[in-house]
Amino acid sequence: MSKILELREKRATLWDSTKAFLDSKRDDKGLLSAEDTSTYERMETDVVNLGKEIERLERQLALDLELSRPINTPIKNKPMLPNGEDKIGRATNEYHNAFWQAMRYKNSFDIQNALQVGTDSEGGYLAPDEFERTLIESLEEENIFRQLAKVITTSSGDKKIPVVASKGTASWVDEEGVIPESDDAFGQVSIGAYKLATMIKVSEELLNDSVFNLEQYIAKEFARRIGAKEEEAFFTGDGTGKPTGIFNITGGATLGITTASATAITLDEIMDLFYSLKSPYRKKSTFVMNDATVKAIRKLKDSTGQYIWQPSITAGTPDTILNRPVKTSAYAPILESSSKAIAFGDFSYYWVADRQGRSFQRLNELYAATGQVGFRATQRVDGKLILPEAIKVLQMKA
Repeated sequence: MSKILELREKRATLWDSTKAFLDSKRDDKGLLSAEDTSTYERMETDVVNLGKEIERLERQLALDLELSRPINTPIKNKPMLPNGEDKIGRATNEYHNAFWQAMRYKNSFDIQNALQVGTDSEGGYLAPDEFERTLIESLEEENIFRQLAKVITTSSGDKKIPVVASKGTASWVDEEGVIPESDDAFGQVSIGAYKLATMIKVSEELLNDSVFNLEQYIAKEFARRIGAKEEEAFFTGDGTGKPTGIFNITGGATLGITTASATAITLDEIMDLFYSLKSPYRKKSTFVMNDATVKAIRKLKDSTGQYIWQPSITAGTPDTILNRPVKTSAYAPILESSSKAIAFGDFSYYWVADRQGRSFQRLNELYAATGQVGFRATQRVDGKLILPEAIKVLQMKA
């Protein structure tokens, strides 16, 4: 923790120096020379790199805390069941051990009966309960969208979500006058499940090596691949064979402001975007954009001469723009003509629906010629913005 605080203080000091340098080197037209511009960009890059290192250390700390927790708790005042556990189905230790035995060894006939609870129609195995929770935690680390959105779990079929499309109003009426009817109008949003899949290859030598942590490797690699593809779809997906992203024309966020330039953003346009969002949504709002977009608006100041972007100096808190958190993603569009460069709003109105039962299948023969074993991993997920007015976007001029 002390290292993180030290880096945060260092980054805050460096950012103050960067701002001071920028202010001192501007000429009477408010511009920098080529040499000063190069120096400023190097200083700004150091600020960005320190921020990324802080994020890495915070993720490591969170993972260390999770792994240091007790793996079980004593059973008190309950009848003892076989193996000292009170879990059933995929949560049992028997199923957990059988699952990983089947993943590691080709001919494990002695444990096949224990896996029947998780056998699917294609011969794959549903992940044990504990491992499935590990995957969800890993996806949250890899995918910033899951930290912002509302995540639900569905078992089967489409999830129907009722939405108030328009609200009724009150009216002034005369004494004994007829009270006009004014009903709420309701709509419905349907969330289904789209299939994500990936193939992982592991050498036979590694599988036979008891030191190799197969569970940790598959969890990490699956999270990396699926998390990246998920986040891309949650931002830019078109709803065809994948979730509908917030930047998509149909089903995405509503337009807040269009810039006057195709490549630059002004303070007034950031303010217009901020106030284009209704006040109730601003209470839990977040800015989301590409790293390049953050770089472009770091030089903007408010009416008091303060930079609108402020670095975080407290562990566990994000950087801010106009006192609201700012998150960055490589999948947010870059600054270019007609692109939707910034999303601002309450992302809890974007719902991510996980279909229960991520499945794995060991493929023994597919890569046998090269001495490898394949592992097929699949997940079914969908995502949609339930209330478009809850998020506004800034679009660059065409």
